[in-house]
Amino acid sequence: MLYLDSAATTPVRPEVLEAMLPYYTRWFGNPSSHHTVGEAAAGALADARSRVARVLGMRASDVVFTSGGTEANNLAVKGIALAAHGKRHVVTTPIEHESILESADYLARLHGFDVTLAPVDHVARLTTQALEQSLRDDTALVSFGFANNEVGTIQDAAALAAAAHGRGIPVHLDAVQAAGWLALRDTGADAISIAGHKLGAPKGTGALAVRGRVPLEPLLHGGGQERGRRSGTEDVAGAVGLAVALDLAESERAEASVRVSALRDAFIADALGRVPRARLTGDPVHRLPGTASFTFEGVSGEAVLLELERRGVVSSSGSACAAGSDEPSHVLTAMGVRPEVAQTAVRFTFAHDASFDPAMLAAAVEASVAAVTG
Repeated sequence: MLYLDSAATTPVRPEVLEAMLPYYTRWFGNPSSHHTVGEAAAGALADARSRVARVLGMRASDVVFTSGGTEANNLAVKGIALAAHGKRHVVTTPIEHESILESADYLARLHGFDVTLAPVDHVARLTTQALEQSLRDDTALVSFGFANNEVGTIQDAAALAAAAHGRGIPVHLDAVQAAGWLALRDTGADAISIAGHKLGAPKGTGALAVRGRVPLEPLLHGGGQERGRRSGTEDVAGAVGLAVALDLAESERAEASVRVSALRDAFIADALGRVPRARLTGDPVHRLPGTASFTFEGVSGEAVLLELERRGVVSSSGSACAAGSDEPSHVLTAMGVRPEVAQTAVRFTFAHDASFDPAMLAAAVEASVAAVTG
């Protein structure tokens, strides 16, 4: 089987499992307990927090461990906006992950916020001009993805953050897809979300780093863990796994980006050259190293996926969170793609350790040709 759906999830790395195991068995204590077993767990949690903070360019005290990217995005959007007393406006874009869009909708429905969806261009890029035109004096937060989860387009995070900061507005950066591929230290963001299962850590692990100067209203109340920002007994093993996976991905990032970008470019060129009606979606230059996404006008995306899997190639039509939906991709329609064409989309995403034989990638193209030509 050729697995080309790494944007949906990745297998847990052996090094991560090995690092986590002691905190399920010997050092299983509650990190809030004041005894040897609890203090060992607390030490591991503190070390994991520092390691995550180092990669994100934050302080250890800024890091809040969460159950994944969805919770991290919810905490950022709702928590920062609700803590900005007197301001009732949020800016995001129409191509964001549902966890951001639905959090913004929640603020509008239940808390009276106005939400502006700053438009993106035909390759899913948000310009500083479009962002600046969306800002208001009462804007509480700007939230956007560093790299899009469906088409892989990368935003100029530093320039966009600078534009928002020029108006004194904090910025949340959804880096769930970008982590391990892009440098996260110098984005200018005030809050950054990551998810472990995109990096070789288990599902159910994630973090939100929020700079100390940014007020944050907690969503979960209780024992006051995570400095009062996310109550509940911490998953020490999960935090350790996330930290190890993030460290490994960061250490391999430069080499992996070059190697996987070459695989991606060869695959894109082969697909565009041989598959009838194949059209690349997203920015052709500012794109994640591991993402190649296409539409096949006139052919069902599901038919392409079924033929791919029949031939041993696993991929997806877009975000795994929207799998099974009959609606066209909101990302593609926001880019100006017609709904009937958006429903033909297929996304191929490569892992950080991808090193496929060219014949294997050629097989994926052959399967796409067979599906499109019948």
